[in-house]
Amino acid sequence: MTAPSTGTCMPTLHRTLRLQWEEAQQAWVLLYPEGMVTLNESAAAILRRCDGSRTLDMLIDELQGAYHIEGIAAEVHAFVKHAFERGWLA
Repeated sequence: MTAPSTGTCMPTLHRTLRLQWEEAQQAWVLLYPEGMVTLNESAAAILRRCDGSRTLDMLIDELQGAYHIEGIAAEVHAFVKHAFERGWLA
């Protein structure tokens, strides 16, 4: 699986994974058949928006508005690339 090279891709969580709030962990987790990944707040904020309805550029704009920050595109692109490489996104 190759990572997106532009902000026009529409990332979505891989069909074998589930993203959910885990009360015991007090964190968002990514569940997969072999286990679980506990996500930090930034990773969860990105993955929660990877539902196939937004381009990567739209996702970045939404995050910047929601968190009142600018200039996060490089970090979001890096995380999404990592998530594609790990097989979390399709």
